[in-house]
Amino acid sequence: MSATWHELGVQLAAHPLAYPVIRTLGRVGPVVRVPGLGVMVNDARLARQVLTDPKTFRTGGGGEADLWTPVFGPSMLVNMDGPEHRAMRRKLAEFFTPAYVKQLCADVLDEQVDRMAARLRLGEPVDVVDATKVMSGAVTSALVGLTVTGSALEREAGYRRLTHQSELITGMVKLGRLSLTPQQIAKARAIADEVGAAASAAWVAGDENTAVGRMRHFGLSEVEARGLASAFLIAGTETISSLVPRLVALLHDHGVLPTVADALRAGDTGPLNAAIDETSRLVTPAPIILRNAALPGRVGDVRVLPGDRVVVSTLNCAKAYGRFDLGRAHPPELRRLWFGAGPHFCLGYPLAMAEIHAIVGALLEQSPLRITGRKAARGVLFPAYQRLEVSRA
Repeated sequence: MSATWHELGVQLAAHPLAYPVIRTLGRVGPVVRVPGLGVMVNDARLARQVLTDPKTFRTGGGGEADLWTPVFGPSMLVNMDGPEHRAMRRKLAEFFTPAYVKQLCADVLDEQVDRMAARLRLGEPVDVVDATKVMSGAVTSALVGLTVTGSALEREAGYRRLTHQSELITGMVKLGRLSLTPQQIAKARAIADEVGAAASAAWVAGDENTAVGRMRHFGLSEVEARGLASAFLIAGTETISSLVPRLVALLHDHGVLPTVADALRAGDTGPLNAAIDETSRLVTPAPIILRNAALPGRVGDVRVLPGDRVVVSTLNCAKAYGRFDLGRAHPPELRRLWFGAGPHFCLGYPLAMAEIHAIVGALLEQSPLRITGRKAARGVLFPAYQRLEVSRA
């Protein structure tokens, strides 16, 4: 089966009905008004205009705030607008510094990375999905102040549990129904409360060696710290768990994994950086970004009125640039659009890149690798593999 068909299988397993509909709407035009859904934006240039105009297009009133605020509260950053959002971003301006994310990944991931590499060297298979979930769970645990103790295997089980909690919450969201029922909200709140309690305890302790302790040092309140912990739970586990295995699969299926691995061994991270950007474009970890029109305006040729939901289809915007190509230069309007743009560009982007480099870099050091088994995940919000098993070739 070709790389294209493998990727299509991952998308269809997650969204068997919504994915074909979204792709069809993407061929209708750069901006399409869809009854019952809203104004869908399929063009990268226009999408960037929407995301960089927070006065006209806001997260509330049909946007992402309506989806997450009932579960996580009002201080999740991604569900905030205006002065409150700007104030929190200012407080966190120095939070994810290169030095901090590098040290965090070293402290949290070195043991897990070494265990994964050792298994490959011994000729044992590694499920990249499971390994990534354990490692992203470990990083998120450190961020939210959740202490996981015990033996190595017991800690791994705790990290898996955390990623599973995130999957339970995001799995309630469907692309065709961009809201949660009261029953789902209650269930999601119960899951999120455990993370919130850990964040509160870490905030009260105020240890600046912890991420939440640093938040307090930067001036965030306990409520704000709990909200951010919720954001880290969703974005910090799901994006990485979806992207890393698909990155490995795409490099393998397109026959360029050895080339990227050889460059990395020689100290050249350029090909891996290009692979991360191009894989992110193709798989689009966040397939849509929601906004709500607060003022009258236009998106391309389509007039929008206050209250209109605007669905930025990052999936269609990204896929318009063609098939996987490591030599592709991303134009300015496309650049990392799947991580957002403007004031809501992903705060955790530097940490995500550090995690990806740590995990994928360790795998590539064991190249040549071959995929010995794979299965797409069904019924998930972020298209992903359920299993991607690799061994040394």
